[in-house]
Amino acid sequence: MVRPARPVLTSLGPLALDRAGAEPLHRQLYRALRQAVLDGRLRAGERLPPSRALAADRGLSRNTVVTAYDTLLAEGYVTGRVGAGTFVASTLPDAAPGGGAGRDGGRTESRRGVGLSARGRMLAEAPALARDRAGRPFALGTPALDAFPFGLWAQLLGRCWRGGGRMLATEPDPLGHPPLRAEIAAYLRAVRAVRCEAEQVVIVSGAQQGLALMAQLLIDPGDSAWVEEPGWPGNRAALLGAGAELVPVPVDAEGIDVAAGMARGPDARLVLVTPSHQFPLGVTMSLTRRLRLLDWAAARDAWIVEDDYDSEFRYAGPPLAALQGLDGAGRVIYVGSFSKVMFPALRLGYVVVPPDLVEPVRAARRHFDGGTSIVPQAALHRFLADGHFASHLRTMRALYAAKRAAFLESIASGFAGFAEAEAGEAGMHVLLRLPPDCPDRALAERAARIGLTTPPLSDYYRGGGAGNGLLLGFAAHDPAALDRAVRDLARLACGG
Repeated sequence: MVRPARPVLTSLGPLALDRAGAEPLHRQLYRALRQAVLDGRLRAGERLPPSRALAADRGLSRNTVVTAYDTLLAEGYVTGRVGAGTFVASTLPDAAPGGGAGRDGGRTESRRGVGLSARGRMLAEAPALARDRAGRPFALGTPALDAFPFGLWAQLLGRCWRGGGRMLATEPDPLGHPPLRAEIAAYLRAVRAVRCEAEQVVIVSGAQQGLALMAQLLIDPGDSAWVEEPGWPGNRAALLGAGAELVPVPVDAEGIDVAAGMARGPDARLVLVTPSHQFPLGVTMSLTRRLRLLDWAAARDAWIVEDDYDSEFRYAGPPLAALQGLDGAGRVIYVGSFSKVMFPALRLGYVVVPPDLVEPVRAARRHFDGGTSIVPQAALHRFLADGHFASHLRTMRALYAAKRAAFLESIASGFAGFAEAEAGEAGMHVLLRLPPDCPDRALAERAARIGLTTPPLSDYYRGGGAGNGLLLGFAAHDPAALDRAVRDLARLACGG
């Protein structure tokens, strides 16, 4: 297939042409283009720009470019097609004049290793669970995208572009779009009992960036940090990236075991928890545990990072107050995201920091990335301010509650007498506990072969330990499809 012409050779970068040198410019241009072909910057079948366009772009005469092209054509590096242009040849000369290198890259460099730092090697080797982007049952964290008002979202994006003027084209505030921060603060105060003002809200490119940013600011290499066991690998990676020594702390029916954490890591600098809906077990941290954790953090001058990743979807009673709202010592940092409520590709989240961290966070954002893209922030502000977010959230809660109820009925029927579901009171997944003679990883591998995504619980333990179950997401599929998938999984598990 013929590739469209590019107006300039952007893949080449600057061409090293010495206009005062003794070698003619057409020869210098020829050598530069030939090396680009040998290095793979210009690939087989790729069209070179018209001679007039290249001459104008590089400040050369057209005759200089034509002569360079003719030389490349004569030596077999390009081909010419009448009326179509000049293209890189699919088969190159066996040896390049002057000892040039082969097709794939000019000079071949060798080195003893990848060159990663110790921290980089730790991150590269940290377990990372693959995301299912194919939308198969029972993928985790995927909302019902067919229920999101994408048409409305597109209108809001267009309206913001048209009405934003220069504000949307200039460098953003490192902490985020001020009107959006105000809306989020108001929402969190009303719905989650978070203690915050707009100035404390930081917009980030997803909750994971927020966690990594806080870890970089608050942890020195070698500091210990509590993590839930089992827990989300991405949370652990954020701490590993800052050089933390992880202290796995068990989770039971009341949430993270604070007494065990105090015994295992008494000098911890930071604790990362999911108190409203623990991932992956789905339990809620009891008030007794919350207060004990806050007391310990205040006494030790430690930080608590509260990852509130999907608290909006609670099916028993009103939403719980955030742990941050109970904090009177300014030790809790609250992290949330819009990805699960709206759509994953939005990549907008937020962090609520104590007042004394606002300026350090502002400085860090300036150094790291300068802030989050402003246009989706402006559209999200309108989505919240005009009431669309609240309306969408009500719709999704009702939809997910109905899906969840039907899903649990399917599991109870399909796995009767074999396995039980633990649903908790919130969230977008349930935990299917398996009997000891049905290892979760083996079942997950068999399920994958019939098109089902069933992450095994044991993968969420640092040592691949104690858990034996499957995590089953239900939000993205209709009840009939989920029922069929449950029956297929049950036949595999029960040997039917």
